[in-house]
Order: sequence, then structure tokens, then C-alpha cells
Amino acid sequence: MLINSLDTRTSIFLAAMCSQSYGQLEKGSENVILPRNYRMVSSFTATSALSGKEPFGFIAESDRQIVIVFRGTSSTSDWISDAIASQTVYPYAKDGGLVHKGFLDIYNSARKQILSAMSKLSPRKTLYLTGHSLGGCLANLCAADLTTNTGFKAPSVYTYGSPRVGNPAFASLFNRRTGPHYRIYNTNDIVPELPPFIYRTPRSDQVYHYLHVKKGVELTYQAGSMSANHAISGYFNELAKLDPRYAEQLRTRTPGFCP
Repeated sequence: MLINSLDTRTSIFLAAMCSQSYGQLEKGSENVILPRNYRMVSSFTATSALSGKEPFGFIAESDRQIVIVFRGTSSTSDWISDAIASQTVYPYAKDGGLVHKGFLDIYNSARKQILSAMSKLSPRKTLYLTGHSLGGCLANLCAADLTTNTGFKAPSVYTYGSPRVGNPAFASLFNRRTGPHYRIYNTNDIVPELPPFIYRTPRSDQVYHYLHVKKGVELTYQAGSMSANHAISGYFNELAKLDPRYAEQLRTRTPGFCP
């Protein structure tokens, strides 16, 4: 997809929001840095394969917007959840297809907290969902859920370096029911290539098909290593080149907000 079709400022802003979800894990929700016109509505926890509950994101709002931010992989337990690539039925929409079981398990553990917080907010506000890496998958699962089961219709979704989430039926559901949605990825980032389009389980030899949701926005940059090519800071810095004046405004107006 051509980069000039992207809402550049929104992509830069939401990449900075994603970076704050990692700070939330390290320093606590009370230390999340938001622009002055945003307030923290709620944080939420989730459980991955071998861990107890840990911070996995937050919901913030301004006078006109709501943003749900999902954190990406940061622990061995998260990676084990990433690796459980067998599929299961997406339970929150009729004919929702099949999705990655590890990702759905994490989303399920946070769902009640998210829906409870969203029930107290106005569906007249513009809703954005965003996430980096694993967080992008959780944002996709949540967006399809909210647009089906709440008053929040056609939310906007921006993800960064997200793996594939589910099969063609789920991708079709997501593409039809969400609003503007952009899957931003670095061509030198290996994570968006996972799970493979055709995944065969090692034990049962079961075959699953994975398909990316639309719309893909391609970036190409080399940050020096596999991990650097995937880091949210790299995505932010590359997008910031598209509107450096706006990125600098974000940095100076809210010190510590940008990665």
C-alpha cells in the first residue's frame, strides 16, 4: 500500500502511545506519560502462557477520542504464547473464523476489564485501537469484538510489526467491520512473517492457514539487528521522517511521551 494514503500524524502519535505500554510494564500505570489533553481511563492486565497477571495496556481519552493501547511481547511467557500457533474459533462474532489460540487466550484474560471500562465511555467519540507486535494482534481481536458487541462501530486500527492473527475468514470479518485500519510493517522485520501462511503443527500434523488483515503499509529500513528492526522506537523514528515538524512538537510539548 502506498505510504501517502496513510494518516501520517495519527500513525506517529499512536506509535508513541504504543511505546508507553512498555513503560507501563516497567514503571507502573501511574507513570504512563500522555499528552495534556488525554487522561488515563483505565489500565488492564492479561495472562500469558506461563505468567500471572501483568500489565498489558491501557485506555486513554480526550474530549473527542478514545485510544486503546495493547503492549507487545516482552517476556519468555509472552513468546511461548506467541508460539502456540494452533487455531481456535473466534467466539465473539458469528462466522468469525479461526484465530491464533495463544493470542486469543491473552485477549480473553483482559476482555472483561476492557469491556467494563468501555461501557462507561461515549461511543460518539472516535475510537482508535493500536498495538505493536503481539499487541497488534490483540488490537485486531479487540476491534472485531467491540464493533460486533458494543456501541463502538467502525473503530480505527493502527498496528506496528504485527504477526498474522487468524485465518481468511477472520481477516475478512475484521476488514469488513472495522473503520480505517493500517497494518504498518518494516520489510526487514521478521515478526510480521509469523505465523507462516500455512502452518503445520509439529505434533498432530494439523494444517492451519493464516492471512494478514488489510491494509498493509510497507516501510523499509535497517536498524542493525533483528530486534532493532522490530522495536517500536524504530517504527516511530521511521514514521517521524514523514512529518518531522509534528514529531518534534510531540516531543517538546510532552517530554518523555515519544520513544
